[in-house]
Amino acid sequence: MSRFIPEITLHDGLTLPVMGLGTYKLKGNAGAEAIQHAVDHAGYRLLDSAYNYENEGTVGEAVRRVSVPREELRIASKLPGRYQEYDQALVTVEESLYRARLDYYDLYLIHWPNPKQDQYVEAWQALIEAKRRGLIRSIGVCNFLPEHLERLEKETGVKPGLNQVELHPFFNQESQRKWHEENGIVTQSWSPLVRVKDVLENETLQQIAQNHSKTISQVILRWHYQLGAVSIPKSANPKRQVENISIFDFSLTDSQMKEILKLTRADGRMNNQDPAVYEEF
Repeated sequence: MSRFIPEITLHDGLTLPVMGLGTYKLKGNAGAEAIQHAVDHAGYRLLDSAYNYENEGTVGEAVRRVSVPREELRIASKLPGRYQEYDQALVTVEESLYRARLDYYDLYLIHWPNPKQDQYVEAWQALIEAKRRGLIRSIGVCNFLPEHLERLEKETGVKPGLNQVELHPFFNQESQRKWHEENGIVTQSWSPLVRVKDVLENETLQQIAQNHSKTISQVILRWHYQLGAVSIPKSANPKRQVENISIFDFSLTDSQMKEILKLTRADGRMNNQDPAVYEEF
């Protein structure tokens, strides 16, 4: 199905749809069918996976099943913390491709900086080399703080095109987003809809949704879009997949945007995963 989805361009020229499909926990044949529906019937073109999701094979199978040409899709995966050493990182990129049976990834990210291990710079150097070899079209990171991003560019001369961070109405990442904008890095939102129960019970979001005759999820995803962030909501439900991506026929007012921004909390991270100290392997 053809559906209008605006695109954003990374500093290296790669274009990405402003909304993609998160694939965490989508596995096996059921997962492949859900992803195929998202592409063929809901209109998604960006698929977000990770080595640690253990579903790169499922994503690759879905890519082979869909009616959309491979070059029209944007497939992303991520390097786990346990393989950040340079040689291991290169092998892991190859293994990711073998698992998915793909010739290349459009986007490959370092999943977490793991600063205590102090290997994220050599992991970044490995991704630079993997891109040079044609294994990856564009490279980026997840959960990197400004000091991590500055160090990557300082020591390698190459800055990420995209940083995927926790971003939702209860943790709006204002300073991080501003830093990204000032430095030409695209913000991508993981867990953009936060916990369903929390948002469904929020009176501010309820009122805005009623005003637009939209669902709360649609309002939140529209908020991400108007912030300039690329969101990757996850759903295996065909109806919900279509609902999530149907946000380009209305706009939030400036006052509504501000109302949602006010929902942020100092302790808004869902699982207290502060990249300054959190480690993921």
